[in-house]
Amino acid sequence: MRGLKLKKGNATRSNESSSKGTIDYYLLSTIIILLAIGIVMVYSASSYKSMLEKGNSMHFFIRQAAFAVIGCVFMYIASRVDYSRLRKFCIPLIVISAILLGVIILVKIGVLPEKVAPNINGARRWIYIGPISFQPSEIAKYSVVLFLAIALSNKGEKIKEFWNGVVAVVLVPGFIAFLVIMGKSMSITMVILLTTFIMLVAAGMRRLHIGLFSALGAALVFFLIKGASYRQDRFSSFINPWADPKGKGYQLIQSFYSLGAGGVTGLGLGKSRQKTMYMPEPHNDFIFAIIGEELGLLGCIFIIALFIFFIHRGAIIAFGARDTYGMLLAVGITSIIAIQTIINIAVVTGSMPTTGVPLPFISYGGTSLVINLTAMGVLLNISKNSKKSLKNI
Repeated sequence: MRGLKLKKGNATRSNESSSKGTIDYYLLSTIIILLAIGIVMVYSASSYKSMLEKGNSMHFFIRQAAFAVIGCVFMYIASRVDYSRLRKFCIPLIVISAILLGVIILVKIGVLPEKVAPNINGARRWIYIGPISFQPSEIAKYSVVLFLAIALSNKGEKIKEFWNGVVAVVLVPGFIAFLVIMGKSMSITMVILLTTFIMLVAAGMRRLHIGLFSALGAALVFFLIKGASYRQDRFSSFINPWADPKGKGYQLIQSFYSLGAGGVTGLGLGKSRQKTMYMPEPHNDFIFAIIGEELGLLGCIFIIALFIFFIHRGAIIAFGARDTYGMLLAVGITSIIAIQTIINIAVVTGSMPTTGVPLPFISYGGTSLVINLTAMGVLLNISKNSKKSLKNI
């Protein structure tokens, strides 16, 4: 763990080199627009279900708006704290993530009661403590990014080595990913592993090792699918959802109906038919289908364009970071949002098997929203402390 400590000399140089620049307002504007769209669409997609189940059409909207406010407060605070200070939180976050993910495993094997981490749609992702619920994997994703940013920046050119470089670094992310998959959350496992891979490439991993890890990743996906019957069922329904239209293929077929009904311009905001108890959980992982139905192809293209612009600004911030640690941290944060966006849209459009990944800033979910916005604050702080102005880039 010694290698993760910030050396005094580095800390001094980091503080001396802190820029008095401003945050990347292009990035901030994109985040705010996505957040506003998300809040509106959560209300539109959930109003019917909310009225039937909660007796109040604004139940999910109010909760999402409240979490958005909390998330924005955390984003502001994170944007004001120099990102170099995050180093000291790395080990505590990894330990907390491992403990919380371990709680889910203990529930699975019967050591802890089912109510602590209930099985929802085949996966255990939430921990319930009284009225409070949260997803440990959301913390785990960013704790891995922070760990890798520190470890890879400390490794330097040694990352080109196999055992002392790549393997030594991936042990911790691999362990966290293992704990996540034990809770039957393959989607979040893949987000962690893909983010790890991207950060390794950004750190200068050799091409031979890139090829090796790509092959290992493909083999891992194959064995994970073959190793669980419900994953095989999801893969089969992805290939032909109409083979079981009222069962395994139901959700994907409803997504197709929703996207198809929207056409180019959409049916109009609030006029979705699939959200009236045809689409399961329309305000969560499949909210993009409701967007397609109400706002049409043009609305979908606009949202995709926003995410592409977000990734573009994240890449610029990474290249402009004042140090390797900041560059890798920006790459990791941007990668998590990018990977989740790609997976979510691919699932909704039938381009990959169904899996539970929310659309960042848009899908309903308090834990995800608050933690993602906090991470955006860190990304904004990296842009603020850039070695050069990002205004004209």
